[in-house]
Amino acid sequence: MKTMIKKTLLAVALASVFSMQAEASNVNLAADSQWNTFDVDNTYAGSGGLEWIDTDGSALHFIFTLSGAADLTVVDGGFAGDQFQVFNNGTALGFTSVPVNTYPASVVMNFDAALASSNYSSAVFHLGAGSYDITGLLSLSAHDSSSIPFNATVGAVSLTAVPVPAALGLFLAGSGLIGFFSRRRDNK
Repeated sequence: MKTMIKKTLLAVALASVFSMQAEASNVNLAADSQWNTFDVDNTYAGSGGLEWIDTDGSALHFIFTLSGAADLTVVDGGFAGDQFQVFNNGTALGFTSVPVNTYPASVVMNFDAALASSNYSSAVFHLGAGSYDITGLLSLSAHDSSSIPFNATVGAVSLTAVPVPAALGLFLAGSGLIGFFSRRRDNK
C-alpha cells in the first residue's frame, strides 16, 4: 500500500514538473511525420526525475495546434525495454506498449526500425483539433542482467496529419455532379 501511495505522489509531482513552462524547453511540433527526439536520464534531468528532457536537462514539451485530426506516434529507441506514459497539458493520454527487454541488442536511434519491432515500446494517439502540450515520463526502464534499471534512454515522437478520407472527396464530387446535372435538367 505504501508503495502505491509513493508512486501516486511521484506521478503527481512529476505532472506538476511537466506543467512548469519556465524551466522547460518547448519544441514546436509540425505535422510532417518527422521524428523529433527526446532523452530520459535521471542523472542529467534538471529535476533528477524520469521526464522527457532536452539535451540541456530541462523538461521537454512538444507543443502544437491542430485544425484537423492527426496521429501522434511515440516510440522508444536505444535498448528495447522502456515504456512511456504520455501526457497532454499534464493529463495522461496513456502508455506506450509493453516492451521486451533485449539488452544489449539495440537499434540505436533508428526509430523506424524500433517502430517496426514488437520488442520496442510504441503507441499511436489519435488527436482531434485543438492545442496540445505533449510531455512524457519513463514508466519502465530497460536493464542489464542485474535487473537494475538504466533510467536513461532516447525516444522520439512524430506527428502525422490525417487526410480527409478519399470516400468523402468522392462523395463531395458525386454530389456536385448530381447537382450539376439536376440544374442542367431543370434549365431545359
